[in-house]
Amino acid sequence: MVRGPQGATKRADRMSSAQAAITQIVDTVDPDRPVLIAGPTASGKSALALAIAEAQGGVIINADAIQVFDDWRVLTARPSLDDEARAPHLLYGHVSGYDSYSVGHWLREVAPLLQDGPRPIIVGGTGLYFTALTEGLAEIPPTPPAIRTEGEDLMQAKGLAALIAELDEDTKSRIDLQNPARVARAWEVQRATGRGIAAWQDDTPPPLLPLDQTQAFVFDAPKEWLTPRIEQRFDQMIAQGALDEARANINTWSPNQPSAKAIGAAELMAYIDGEMTLEEACTRATILTRQFAKRQRTWFKARMKAWTPIRPAELT
Repeated sequence: MVRGPQGATKRADRMSSAQAAITQIVDTVDPDRPVLIAGPTASGKSALALAIAEAQGGVIINADAIQVFDDWRVLTARPSLDDEARAPHLLYGHVSGYDSYSVGHWLREVAPLLQDGPRPIIVGGTGLYFTALTEGLAEIPPTPPAIRTEGEDLMQAKGLAALIAELDEDTKSRIDLQNPARVARAWEVQRATGRGIAAWQDDTPPPLLPLDQTQAFVFDAPKEWLTPRIEQRFDQMIAQGALDEARANINTWSPNQPSAKAIGAAELMAYIDGEMTLEEACTRATILTRQFAKRQRTWFKARMKAWTPIRPAELT
């Protein structure tokens, strides 16, 4: 780390350069059209959303599946109270950590926000939310728990091939047959409804917000640029009170609750329980975050080719 006045000057120059680049992006945005901003964790997308809202007005709407829960503000990098005071924010921290929340729930909550009120600035890292919003979402009935259990038992007893063998040909041609979660989901849908998931997808209703009616940006954050930011971020979360947040949640904590998917939650609880050191917890959480960011980048690259790329490495 560079220290002293020279280091401070370099950091100030980088911040000035980044702010100038963000301002340049903001100047290209039409204040009358909805804005979509997607990107991997720690890429800086929330800062851009806030800059647009402050410069042009509008309401910032969350499109991150874990930031909807109310029990982890610091650990999920929800906007701070200061940020929320600078511009209106919706669909952040409004769901109990014990309640299930799906992309269908999110679409139902977003729908009225697109019709009434200020221009939406939708920002987050959950690619499925954005594709469901702009491409539509198949209205597949929920899977009964008994069928999910049946599928899990079949997978364990006979392997992935047994589930694949029962899928219809159209579905098999569309899904990643090497992905156990995708195969299990397709099997459950077919078993529960009598229709292949491909048929349900073909009946997908029109999207709430077609992509051509938006200004859609996706942060193209290369691994070599993003990794150091991820490594710094968890240390910053600890400094900002993530460990205190974990202690506040310990009496109601369960690894099975939906909000337990917050990266670092289980690790901090393990530290509090004396099962690992704080350094081990931070290291493990950082590794999991890097893996998660890789999955996000893969999704964005595959599904968001028509979006305008922002290369944050060029902003700093």
